[in-house]
Amino acid sequence: MANFVLEIGLEEMPAHLVTSSEQQLVERTRDFLQEHRLAVKKIVPFSTPRRLAVKLEGLADGSESIQSEKRGPAIERAKDDESNWSKAAQGFARGQGTTPDQLDEHDGYVWYNQTIPGEPADKILAKIGDEVVTQMKFSTYMKWANFDFLYIRPIRWLVALLDDEVIDFSILDVTTDRFTRGHRFLSTDHVEIPNADKYADTLKEAFVMADADERKATISQQLQDIAAKNNWHLDLDSDAAQDLLEEVNNIVEWPTAFAGNFADKYLALPKEVLITSMREHQRFFFLTDGDGKLLPHFLSVRNGNDQYLDNVIAGNEKVLVARLEDAEFFYHEDQEKSIDDYMERVKKLVFHEKIGTVYEHMQRVAGLAKILGEKLGLDAQEQKDLARAAQIYKFDLMTGMVGEFDELQGIMGEHYAKLFGEDDGVAQAIREHYLPISAKGEVAKTNVGAVLAIADKLDSIDTFFAADMMPTGSNDPYGLRRAATGIVRTLEAKNWHLNLDEIISQYQGENGAVTETNPQGIIDFLTDRVRKQALDQGIRQDIVSAGTSNILKGDFVYVVDRVKVLNEHAQDSDFRAVMEALTRVARLAVKVPVTEAVDPKFFANDAEKALYEATKDLHLEDLEAKGPESLYKALAALRQPIDNYFDSTMVNDDNEDVRNNRYAQLNKTYVLISGLGDLEEIVIK
Repeated sequence: MANFVLEIGLEEMPAHLVTSSEQQLVERTRDFLQEHRLAVKKIVPFSTPRRLAVKLEGLADGSESIQSEKRGPAIERAKDDESNWSKAAQGFARGQGTTPDQLDEHDGYVWYNQTIPGEPADKILAKIGDEVVTQMKFSTYMKWANFDFLYIRPIRWLVALLDDEVIDFSILDVTTDRFTRGHRFLSTDHVEIPNADKYADTLKEAFVMADADERKATISQQLQDIAAKNNWHLDLDSDAAQDLLEEVNNIVEWPTAFAGNFADKYLALPKEVLITSMREHQRFFFLTDGDGKLLPHFLSVRNGNDQYLDNVIAGNEKVLVARLEDAEFFYHEDQEKSIDDYMERVKKLVFHEKIGTVYEHMQRVAGLAKILGEKLGLDAQEQKDLARAAQIYKFDLMTGMVGEFDELQGIMGEHYAKLFGEDDGVAQAIREHYLPISAKGEVAKTNVGAVLAIADKLDSIDTFFAADMMPTGSNDPYGLRRAATGIVRTLEAKNWHLNLDEIISQYQGENGAVTETNPQGIIDFLTDRVRKQALDQGIRQDIVSAGTSNILKGDFVYVVDRVKVLNEHAQDSDFRAVMEALTRVARLAVKVPVTEAVDPKFFANDAEKALYEATKDLHLEDLEAKGPESLYKALAALRQPIDNYFDSTMVNDDNEDVRNNRYAQLNKTYVLISGLGDLEEIVIK
């Protein structure tokens, strides 16, 4: 058994792509080894801003040999009447690199059996450059020199060591050797790796901590030690903090944490301004006291050692203060104007050249929000707050603060609205209409904010669709998929059962040409988001497909619940039997649609009567109103009557009246079944 290390040396990569690129290298390496039948015990990943690497531990000396059997033409085609090889047989043999005399005959065909020998590990690994390194895909690419080759960043060096031997291959003008690069400022340019086992240790001597997990744990511990020493509270558990920790981890090779300070006077600014200035712009961790109050201190991480750390701290403090000075200036200047002043400027702000201005967008949203509010039965105060919020909810886009810190749109709208005397419900809705801002982010808590969020996102989807600017492939420049996910998640969180099909049609009727698009296209687009959400939760593909078919009235809360119910009952011991019975009904019903009522006088056996009695008082609308769980239980109770029905009844009876009556019964039952979606999509195991 041997060890092998591959390192791709690069110019600094974007921090947000380092981790995914490391994972991709591991996956591609694993696939490469499997394809070449080269066994390995463990694949260990490494990454820093300047390198992607894998170490293969316990690597076999070579690939396994295998037996291969390929089928050729049938014997009657392979030989003529005199048992001479035909052209078909000769062509098959030639294609396999052999002669017809080497072919075997059995099971009515000719076959070529061969042993594919194993290959030494060094010969296989020499292909890893072409088959792994150059095949990696990224969301961001660069070209360099006179090459047409595209990669995440220019490749500057390559290391490929099988134990202590260099595996030779080249990518463009870079050839593999045993020399890596240490820390850009603390080490020499060329660092020799004696053998694969010494890879990580050699880099540590050159002030590079190549193991990303070890580096992240070191950063976390250093930050916590500083916070604990000063009795500060540091939150590293939130999603935002974890994202920042991941980003910081991917911009340093030798981390040294430190603390900095800023003047108490800046604490008078809204805390979101301070946190945004520190976290989003400077990659600083903010600190609080025991009561959660923001402190005038921050933590950060240097890419280097602790030498001259005071200069580093002073420099970081100076940059932060400059940002806070700007924020303080804009905060006071913005309050010298009024909401009406800002709204006059919003009227000239273009939403999109094919759609119109932001103000026109807001007017449509106000109408749609009114429709939604009435459908949902918002009380008088909520409707009043909703109407006011819809009039002004984008005003903060024209403030100096949002112009400087665009991450604060909505957040500053809430702060300024309160300062300008708006009701709390209006102010909160202004902030909440942006929610959720990520696939798993929090959704609007208030009814007013949730309605405004749905209306704002739905108008964006509708108008962009009408302008023929739907997302294609992975391209979604206007964030319409995120908007659709936000609508579904908000409806689900509020448990709002809305007929979106009807609402979209009404809204389009009030807004003319700018929204002339097929409502079903929007329903389908939202349905895709339900599917994506369910698949991300680990629900089986077939269950997701079944539950998201036959969308009724655009009620996406019902659809989400339906998928969950099917997924939960898929674990039941009788699930297979229930599905088999229900899908048997569905397959026959769709062949002969019958809408006439079932007439008991045409029943010929007790099983027909039993199924009729079991279904006659069941109505889809009543069961849907109780939820998918009630519908599933009602349908599961029909399994035995359905099985008995088919055991005793030939549906296609010679008597036309009897036959039609039986199809009428099946169609009535199928209407109930369709309430769970298209159950024929479910794979019965």
